[in-house]
Amino acid sequence: MNTKGKILIVDDAELNRSVLADILGEKYEIIEAENGLEAIVQIEKNKHELSLVLLDIMMPKVDGFEVLAIMNKNKWLEQIPVIIISSETSPTYIENAYDLGALEYISRPFEPRTVQHRVSHMIMLYSKQKHLENMVTEQMLEKEKSNQIMVDVLSHIVEFRNGESGMHVLNIRLITELLLKRLCAVTDRYRDIQTKIPMIANASALHDIGKISIDEKILNKPGRLTAEEYELVKFHSAAGANMLEKTQYYPKEELVKIARDICRWHHERYDGGGYPDGLVGDEIPIEAQVVALADVYDALTHERVYKNAYSHEQAMQMIMDGRCGAFNPLLLRCLTDIGGDLEKELKMCSLGKIPKMEAHDLAQSLLQSGNASNRTLALLEQERTKYQFFAAMSREIQFEYSFQTDMLILSEWGAARLGLPEIMIYASEKHTLQEMMEADDYGDLRDLILTASHGEPTVIKSYRLNIHGTQRWHKILARPLWPGEDTDEITGIIGKCIDVHDELTEVNSLKQVASTDELTGLYRREFARRKIKETLAGDTAVEKKFALLLFDLDLFKNANDHYGHVFGDQVLRVVAHRTQKVVRDSDVVARAGGDEFMIFLEYKTDIDSVAKRIFHSLSGAYQGFDTTISMGIALAPADASEYEKLFYCADQALYTVKQKGRNGYCFYDKTMKSPFSVLSPISADKHS
Repeated sequence: MNTKGKILIVDDAELNRSVLADILGEKYEIIEAENGLEAIVQIEKNKHELSLVLLDIMMPKVDGFEVLAIMNKNKWLEQIPVIIISSETSPTYIENAYDLGALEYISRPFEPRTVQHRVSHMIMLYSKQKHLENMVTEQMLEKEKSNQIMVDVLSHIVEFRNGESGMHVLNIRLITELLLKRLCAVTDRYRDIQTKIPMIANASALHDIGKISIDEKILNKPGRLTAEEYELVKFHSAAGANMLEKTQYYPKEELVKIARDICRWHHERYDGGGYPDGLVGDEIPIEAQVVALADVYDALTHERVYKNAYSHEQAMQMIMDGRCGAFNPLLLRCLTDIGGDLEKELKMCSLGKIPKMEAHDLAQSLLQSGNASNRTLALLEQERTKYQFFAAMSREIQFEYSFQTDMLILSEWGAARLGLPEIMIYASEKHTLQEMMEADDYGDLRDLILTASHGEPTVIKSYRLNIHGTQRWHKILARPLWPGEDTDEITGIIGKCIDVHDELTEVNSLKQVASTDELTGLYRREFARRKIKETLAGDTAVEKKFALLLFDLDLFKNANDHYGHVFGDQVLRVVAHRTQKVVRDSDVVARAGGDEFMIFLEYKTDIDSVAKRIFHSLSGAYQGFDTTISMGIALAPADASEYEKLFYCADQALYTVKQKGRNGYCFYDKTMKSPFSVLSPISADKHS
């Protein structure tokens, strides 16, 4: 087995490659590439075996700078060190090489012993680093619960990089770090924070965590906020502090305590003109003062939905003039001192430009090992996706499920709502969980989630959940989790359940009111018309037989004239009640207007007996008033297959009964061609 380290030599001059191969070939396995494009192919092919890359700058097709940029983008530099060997000695070339991630720069001509020593030293350092990284990973696996602070805090940091500018948090971190370093350089007053600068810079990433509680429409409003909206936005500083005070994620850790102070007081101003507590001068913790200044500078120099970006010079002038509030004079001096470097550093940090070695993920600086383990980065990516998803939703029953561990984690509120523990191991085997949803609904939801795509990951659908023995409608919003965009393997599910039962009940109630006749409780005519049309237009309608029965009360006017309208209304209620008793739930019964009614039903064979039974059931006396009816009947599809024509036929049959003296019924036939309509609103149906 070959135990030699593998080195890739990249140079367009074959002689140069040959010289380096002679110097290093005895101790290392050498592979070569004659240009940057070939180098990328070799790195992709051998990225797990390469110990080092020796890279020239000036090459055809793809030069050394572009190779470094691509390696940085693909995160190969985290595992493979690069030494530049070039005849270019310009400071600009050397600086760019370091900025892009090269760890050493050797100028030609060189001494062979120098190359051997630097190569050996670099490979040894990276070997030790990987060893330490593996040790950290093993310790994380063994003490996952205690080390979860790293993942939890980092996931929060990454999560809150989803504002108007994806660089805002990185910029705040960089400006905070530069200001603190300069502050410690110009005065001994804050000597005790010098060792905490990296921690404070990292904690600054949480400064706007409270905005998760602010309506997204307000945060992204392009115009000027109203007074009420501005008060809501101002609440985010106190909200963020409260979240960190009450969080289960290690509230006693110093990082969290610093983040809490920054969250609450980064909108305070030195003269007491800030919020939420109106602190003055050094009542404001120095960490919050620094982040406040960093936040204002970055907000001024970057575009927002409500304004264009100001230049560095304009932003500095506005701050110095006090147009953004009062700041510590010492910090203003520090900002002036770093002004030139600040603009340059922020440009280099921009993710839209060439990557820089220092622009590592925040996770790497917190780990203090130079590189995060692959497992940690995967966890961070899932945590980031999870919290972004939850942040877009209102707080309800939130859940996370892992296929690997078969573990379900519920939010504290959600667990209490469902009467379940917050963490459930072997969740798929829990009967209590399975009883929360109908089996068919559970299967439907599972299928929707498992078939979701990267392009459209979110599933939204309403189901009934069993809440303490009561079935309540909930809108479920869920999405699968993937370890990366290039795989379809689902590792987990996150989502939330929103109780919409009362909302749906109210909507259904309003629909019921809109569709129901207030006096009789039967359908309104228009609603019945829509239901009948839908039935006749259905796919199976051609295989079925239907009847439309129109009837009104004979001489109903006498009831109103002799007994009054209150009595007449009661007669109509009695007839409606009789009608409901002689039909099935699937039949459509409606008050067509006045004393006129309609029944639409499906029949199998003998419609005559059905019509006769209904007719006799509807007649009878009420408190001394005899109620008889006249009824006309039309059949579908025998007489007509469309609602308007069917209604016309039934109306003609009813008119025929009226002409013959009332108190009877008859079926439509083609000889009935009267131009008159019995039902008062018939024209609306015939011409709709």
